[in-house]
Amino acid sequence: MRSTQVAVDAMGGDYGPRVTVPAALQYLSAAPDVTLLLVGDQRAVSQHLGDIDPSVLRRVEILHSDFVVAMGDKPSSVLRGGSDSSMGLAIQAVKDGRAHACVSAGNTGALMALSRSILGTYEGIDRPAIITKIPTQKKHCQVLDLGANIQCEAQHLYQFAIMGSIVAQIVDNISAPSVALLNVGQEETKGSNQVREAARLIAADRRLNYVGFVEGDQIFSGEVDVIVCDGFVGNVALKTSEGLVKMAHAQLLEGFRRNLYSRLVGALAQPIIKRLAGQWDIMRYNGASLLGVQGTVIKSHGNANQASFEQAIERAIQETRSQLPRLINDNIAIH
Repeated sequence: MRSTQVAVDAMGGDYGPRVTVPAALQYLSAAPDVTLLLVGDQRAVSQHLGDIDPSVLRRVEILHSDFVVAMGDKPSSVLRGGSDSSMGLAIQAVKDGRAHACVSAGNTGALMALSRSILGTYEGIDRPAIITKIPTQKKHCQVLDLGANIQCEAQHLYQFAIMGSIVAQIVDNISAPSVALLNVGQEETKGSNQVREAARLIAADRRLNYVGFVEGDQIFSGEVDVIVCDGFVGNVALKTSEGLVKMAHAQLLEGFRRNLYSRLVGALAQPIIKRLAGQWDIMRYNGASLLGVQGTVIKSHGNANQASFEQAIERAIQETRSQLPRLINDNIAIH
């Protein structure tokens, strides 16, 4: 099999090369058909290479960059001078064919802006959207947009629905994935003008299996395969869910520590607690795709740990090998 090359923005995220480099090397050690381009400050990256097997090191290349996009940088300022940043050079590597995919845990707005500027979008796509899968009671569902577009018009939501449906077909192998719009109620009269107009556009496209509106308490029910919303709503919903999981887990552990009897019960329930923690852990699904740009770009959670960042690299590999961007382009043209 031909080697798959992934460009990693080694400086991105809350922890930078302390997490991204060890995660990349760990992934590489288990994937002999993958090579990595680590983009960032060569000195900082080299400090985290450690004592790795020479056979692994031979599949690592470092591309130096002096400039790092900060988490608080405005996308507009990054567009003016961020092309030489570790993030910009990682995306440019995809554009030049030097890498098949880019992975970054950096500034979401900057990643979207640079990807759109460097790679461009496919015809029929006005704005890229961020999509990821989240755990549900039945398995998981795909949710978009998760922060790339704070404000959206109805046409944008319609395009998101098309792209999300394609992802569910290709990644989840669902022939006719159900698509819903996230709203404040299930009645047709509920929601903003944009959401109601988007519902009309999506429902009119018979190639989409549109099932109507869903409310926030239905996100994790597993009743639908794709949930569409604007980036503001999606990001708030995702971060709220992460906070709720952390609180529930902390309270569960605290409850088992209250007295001797609770500790005994907790010891017996430990296997169940670990299983639930794994099922609830949204980080286990780390790696959100930037759909609509002409290349594979994966956004990792900013505070991802090593195992979670490896998940983002895995998603980049999967989408590269499934040729997801090309298939989205082909299907958008059909729609």
